[in-house]
Amino acid sequence: MFIKGFAAFLLTLAIGFTVTTTARAEPLQLVGFGDSLMAGYQLPPEDAFPARLEKALKAKGHDIVISNAGVSGDTTSGGLARIDWSVPEGTKGVILELGANDALRGIPPEESRKNLIAMIEKLKSRNIPVLLVGMLAPPNMGDDYAARFNPIYPELSQTYSVGLYPFFLDGVIENPALKIEDGMHPNADGVQAMVDKFLPYAERFLEEIAEKKT
Repeated sequence: MFIKGFAAFLLTLAIGFTVTTTARAEPLQLVGFGDSLMAGYQLPPEDAFPARLEKALKAKGHDIVISNAGVSGDTTSGGLARIDWSVPEGTKGVILELGANDALRGIPPEESRKNLIAMIEKLKSRNIPVLLVGMLAPPNMGDDYAARFNPIYPELSQTYSVGLYPFFLDGVIENPALKIEDGMHPNADGVQAMVDKFLPYAERFLEEIAEKKT
């Protein structure tokens, strides 16, 4: 009886260890939530920003999966309408990138601000950390529009204590070699340039998520 009981005890221990190891081995789940710049407009899935960022973070030793929840043409109002079901349970962090299409369409910055606030608050209510990605108004919208639109991101970052990447297209917007023929969206090299600049911010974001868990 003792031998059988001891064997059963060892089996229970082994099962428990396997379950614990499996749980620990699950990668960190992030969501890249945005528009065509996140979705990877006219690019294969492996060249979209979330996939390239995931690859770069894995190369740095992070066990991570970044889901691509980018929708081409999306505005902040479109994002707000879908954020509940586009960010699944188990998500540990969201890279929130929206607003470029608002500016291109001349949507009042006050409306964009309101929608971004609502998305941040929805994610915070679910205890999901946010890394906010900034945008700048195109020059053709004029100085008044830019003065109302451009401060949205740094102000929300400060108000809601969320991380901020100042400008998603930094290093790409003025370099035609890094864009596709439309002159607006990054090509594969452009996406890689964006990832290279974004990587330190992403690693800080992962540190914040780890601190939140402890």
